[in-house]
Amino acid sequence: MSERNVLGGDLEPCGNDPVTGFYRDGTCTVGPQDVGLHAVCAVMTEEFLTHQASVGNDLSTPRPEWQFPGLVPGDRWCVVAVRWLQAYEDGAAAPVVLSATSERALDVVPLELLQAHSVDVPPDLSALD
Repeated sequence: MSERNVLGGDLEPCGNDPVTGFYRDGTCTVGPQDVGLHAVCAVMTEEFLTHQASVGNDLSTPRPEWQFPGLVPGDRWCVVAVRWLQAYEDGAAAPVVLSATSERALDVVPLELLQAHSVDVPPDLSALD
């Protein structure tokens, strides 16, 4: 059985440019090795990236040894649920793609908070031109 999203449907891909997910498969699939719970599919904003750096979670600097390219605003990335909640509490929550956010995020973040920050971002941003 495939993993479910917070809406109860099949978990959809979060991002492939850059390739996200704890397992680097483009999804926010959470498995037994993912103790950090990289479950929230978030759309990076300058505010969120700055906040994360200020709390010791630098998401902008590339770390090739972890297959991490460094993120820029607009990138979709599976973030740790506790980190997203921390940003929310500090007024810097990133937008969330609900269909690509694992139901496991609900272990940490109430659905109402995720819904309040939801955004529908097409996988191909050129469609917005």
